[in-house]
Amino acid sequence: MRAPALLLLLLLLLLLARAERRSADPSPAPPRVNVSLDAAPAARWLPVLRLFDPGLVRAAVARIMGDRVPKWVLGVIGKLVAEMESFLPQPFTEEIRGISDFLNLSLADGLLINLAYEASAFCTSVVAQDSRGHIYHGRNLDYPFGDLLRKLTVDVQFLKNGQIAFTGTTFIGYVGLWTGQSPHKFTVSGDERDKGWWWENAIAALFQGHSPVSWLIRTTLSESEDFEASVYKLAKTPLIADAYYIVSGTAPREGVVITRNRGGPADIWPLDPLNGAWFRVETNYDHWKPVPQTDDRRTPAVKALNATGQANLSLEAVFQVLSVVPVYNNLTVYTTVMSAATPDKYMTRIRNPS
Repeated sequence: MRAPALLLLLLLLLLLARAERRSADPSPAPPRVNVSLDAAPAARWLPVLRLFDPGLVRAAVARIMGDRVPKWVLGVIGKLVAEMESFLPQPFTEEIRGISDFLNLSLADGLLINLAYEASAFCTSVVAQDSRGHIYHGRNLDYPFGDLLRKLTVDVQFLKNGQIAFTGTTFIGYVGLWTGQSPHKFTVSGDERDKGWWWENAIAALFQGHSPVSWLIRTTLSESEDFEASVYKLAKTPLIADAYYIVSGTAPREGVVITRNRGGPADIWPLDPLNGAWFRVETNYDHWKPVPQTDDRRTPAVKALNATGQANLSLEAVFQVLSVVPVYNNLTVYTTVMSAATPDKYMTRIRNPS
């Protein structure tokens, strides 16, 4: 009797160990695709779009717009989209036109889904310097509708003259970037800063020629030559909404959190490792204010970084910090870790996969 019981126990332990291994590494990488910036804006996303089910993309558009876009906004944009084209930033509008045509969407709907993504990006970003002066950057992007968006997440290599100009992580149909890297120069992530009346303020600012938050990240990755230039551009360019930009470079102390008002910087919060501030954590709240008890991702991230220690910092360690609950939560769609000095190590993982 004892031998069968022992065998059964060993079998049970083996099954539990396999289940634990599956649950310990449930985070697949998204597809990595190329978008050529040498192609016409309206055509450059078409090779990528053909890799995905158009019905899935249209389902995501319909669901997110139905939940996130107020009905009055649908009416306003539908009537004014022709006028808006003349002052919306390029190449984004032409890219949205090409994507919309492929998906049989109106240009107004294509624009609105891109704005809807801007309005609801809850995130945690970390920038840190190890004891040798190496800079690391990581982010979780938390968003509703993860059951759809996890299937539409991609790492995009943007090519110029056949070479990687910059890399970013986004959703199919969305031309902006909340996460990106300019190799050997800098990395950027963006976090939402909700100040209320988002749609009213955003539409008014669009008519003034201000940039959507994620579009500015992509423009900065494309145009800025170094960390200092990227910080200046991200701090000074007028936006349609308040935001946080987290930026890291390649040299010691090149890390900063920029708290943005629509018109300019509200605060610049740099790394200060000589005085013990070797990391910065930004979620969706001003760093000088207490976080609400109902959404405190900051404190667990800070505790995890302190427990890790500056001497033990690495991209893998930053990933583990971003895997601590509730920094990692049911809304987390993806985690990216990156270091501009070692661009080949840019890594995104899909979280909470079904």
